[in-house]
Amino acid sequence: MNNKVYRLARRFKRKYFGTIAFRIYSHSKIVEQHLNPNEKLLYVFCGQKGPSNKEIFLSCVVALTSERIIIATKRVLWGYFLTTITPDLFNDLKVESGILFGRVTIDTAKEVVSISNLAKGSLKEVETAISTYFKKYQGIKKSEE
Repeated sequence: MNNKVYRLARRFKRKYFGTIAFRIYSHSKIVEQHLNPNEKLLYVFCGQKGPSNKEIFLSCVVALTSERIIIATKRVLWGYFLTTITPDLFNDLKVESGILFGRVTIDTAKEVVSISNLAKGSLKEVETAISTYFKKYQGIKKSEE
């Protein structure tokens, strides 16, 4: 199986080894299963889904694609959690940096999604990727109107 999502998530984890994320191969397989045929991967990173730095067992893989943001968590025994965010629901992005770790919070029209326990050095790259993604989408949306 050609798991490009896993390779990109592993590259992120190696570059920012302070990020806490486990079982990224299993999470990456869930993202691969839910990619549409013409959907292109733009950026992939991993972290913990949730606002608390204390819960380190909620690892996830986050993929920015040409159509949406996919957040996948494979459960330990069976099943998985999948969250998708389409760019039209995006409201705001918040980046928080602590002593060792950081958090990225994506505010949408329906919910607030936090990815925590990111290595402090990765915050700029993740913020740039997400901001560029939404800025690009907003430009396309305005040109269609």
